[in-house]
Amino acid sequence: MQSIIDGGRMDGESMRLDASLRGVPFAQPVSPQNLIEAGLRPGHGELSLPALTLDEAALASNREIFFRYLAAHGALVAPHAKTPMSPEIVAELRQAGAWGASVANLQQAAVLMQAGEPRLLLANQIGGIAAGRRLGALLAAYPQVEISAFADSPASVAGLALAAETAGRQGLPVLVEIGAGRAGARDAQAVETVISAVGASKGRLRLAGVATYEGAVAGPDPVATQAAIATLMERTIAAFARIRAIEPEAPLLISAGGSAYFDLVIAALSPVAQADGRASLLLRSGAIFFSDHGIYARAFAALDARGGLVMGGETLSASESFRPALRLWAEVLSRPEPGLAIAGFGMRDVSFDQGLPRLLSVHRDGAELAGIAGVTVERLNDQHAFLSLPAGCDLAVGDILCLGISHPCTCLDRWRAVFGLTQDGTVGRVLRTHFG
Repeated sequence: MQSIIDGGRMDGESMRLDASLRGVPFAQPVSPQNLIEAGLRPGHGELSLPALTLDEAALASNREIFFRYLAAHGALVAPHAKTPMSPEIVAELRQAGAWGASVANLQQAAVLMQAGEPRLLLANQIGGIAAGRRLGALLAAYPQVEISAFADSPASVAGLALAAETAGRQGLPVLVEIGAGRAGARDAQAVETVISAVGASKGRLRLAGVATYEGAVAGPDPVATQAAIATLMERTIAAFARIRAIEPEAPLLISAGGSAYFDLVIAALSPVAQADGRASLLLRSGAIFFSDHGIYARAFAALDARGGLVMGGETLSASESFRPALRLWAEVLSRPEPGLAIAGFGMRDVSFDQGLPRLLSVHRDGAELAGIAGVTVERLNDQHAFLSLPAGCDLAVGDILCLGISHPCTCLDRWRAVFGLTQDGTVGRVLRTHFG
């Protein structure tokens, strides 16, 4: 676990780590191996703070439990690379049994193609003709990569057909996207227009199945959310039946998002795929492998209320099974008045779209302190956090804070290097991210 990605190559010594990457504590550039050999511990203040760390054991545990759940229900996964944008993590998930990887745009596709990923799901609309030319150039540069793409309109299909023509490909797989609240065909007539456009592509494209995203119809009311997801699943099943009638023998995909509501998706779509016999249910779950202390903690609690993780004769608690893997480390900078502490992190360092960070522990001189109950992050500036303290709290300048985050996607994309921690809490690898 000593490697760092440089341009898609797993070559630790080709990259020098320096102050251009937050968290690197050295005055002069060092190799990843030098940094790992230093045995740095964030709780001891040995990283340049703030820093984002990854609990390697939690990541591995989440991967194991989710893959086990999918196997029990006959489902596959193409983990969404947009969450970490780390080719190294994507490769590890593929090696553990993932079907391939999902990407949200052409930049993400290019990063993973360059890194050697063999199969991608372009899980978004690419745009129009200009985007089709760019995708075509990418496909021509990586002819060995198998790629499937979404389409929800004749204009989307035209862009994909141009991409296939530019790359000299025949039969580029297209999934008709069924949607509500975001992209996707809204009714049966819209589905028919996409099917017709694919059929008119002179063989450049082929119908490969259907796709949807259930998270786009979710809301604060759990009953209304389940009803909206059920309706979306019904529309997706109907579109799949239409495509199966056109392609009676072809292997097809039924794809859905699958991080917060994967149990509902599997309950609705897995029986359809299994009854068909030539279709595969393919989830695109990405954030689930990282979990969190916020949005996914709440989602797993809701999943438990719906019955938990049912795998054959076994039922597990999702809240207890999935472990938050990301931690933000920062330092107390100021105690300007009673009841207030200013810490050295802010909106440039942590997600806040789905909730503010949660204080997990405080460290002083390398030791964890007791008595931090009631300390909360109230608001963020660009690079400052405002912490509300209960009466008598002795939080001091220089204390190191360990915080849990909410929403891995919008936290990880603020970082170009994430420090993987071993079981003993020391840095065991440095993961570069590639968000562009």
